Amino acid sequence: MTETDRRPTLGRVTLADVATLAGVSVGTASKALRGNGRMRPETRERVLEAARRLDFQPNEAARALLAGRTWTVGLITTDGIGRFSTPVLLGAEDALGAGKISVLLCDTRGDAIRERHYVQTLLARRVDGIIVTGRRTDPRPPLQGLQNVPTVYALTPSEDPRDMSVASDDEGGARLAVEHLINSGRRRIAHVSGPAHHAAARHRARLTEDLLGQNGLELSGGHVHFGDWSEAWGRRAARSVLRTAPDTDAFFCGNDQIARGVTDTLREDGHRVPDDIAVVGYDNWDIMALASRPPLTTIDMNLGEIGRIAALRLLDAIDGRGTTGVETVPCGLVLRESA
Repeated sequence: MTETDRRPTLGRVTLADVATLAGVSVGTASKALRGNGRMRPETRERVLEAARRLDFQPNEAARALLAGRTWTVGLITTDGIGRFSTPVLLGAEDALGAGKISVLLCDTRGDAIRERHYVQTLLARRVDGIIVTGRRTDPRPPLQGLQNVPTVYALTPSEDPRDMSVASDDEGGARLAVEHLINSGRRRIAHVSGPAHHAAARHRARLTEDLLGQNGLELSGGHVHFGDWSEAWGRRAARSVLRTAPDTDAFFCGNDQIARGVTDTLREDGHRVPDDIAVVGYDNWDIMALASRPPLTTIDMNLGEIGRIAALRLLDAIDGRGTTGVETVPCGLVLRESA
């Protein structure tokens, strides 16, 4: 019987088939294919050649059991819309894909009971690790009942400093926006942002005031205008600012939705953007920034990079080289026509 005659004709090619064709034991064939074990080089090559001839595809479940890995990672998000979690997920997949690791996406919709259910589901699936993300940059309570499964928090950091978190450099982003306006010659800068109880709104507001003060300037209108993360709030806030401070020459907005509302109002009221009044947004959400008239100069949070770094830190933790604390990812200034 020739080697070709011994090739299986029905069903899936097994490790035993490879061992038979190579003339070795199943154990030797397994070690040769995994690249470990002591054997003659010609024996290892004979096994590899037999696997190639038979087009042998290892059983991934069996490989996972042998390695103690399932090659799956869970991603838990509270961002049902996907505005922030989708770029983070794509960045994570870019890093994990090279290692052929699958990502299981779980949307908790901000519900604690649903979150506990997903944690238990992922543990039952024996995931190698978990990435946690959301729609806000406020620190969040750590997941419970993880049973020592490596976990990394992306964009939304953990409240526990013993956890590993990867977050956006919010203060650095605000600095880019304010310094750009000041360097462009703007001196009467208003700041319109979201709810004051959101960490992002508070941090950006504090830094804006500090930077203006360092340059001998004050907020136009005398205070930060906190409100909603919406275009409607941007429109209302723009009119409120210009009523009390008609000499305002720039708006730094807490997100792109607010900034688009501001630019709409300025245009409708006859103000030229950026000739009369400059506008800078935050988030670099293309749907908003590019549809604005004019297109928005804005701050990019580098969400994809946050996801990529979170995935790399998770792989480190899975390999026993985990770290703790918060690692920040720099923002970028995206120049368009509004400032």
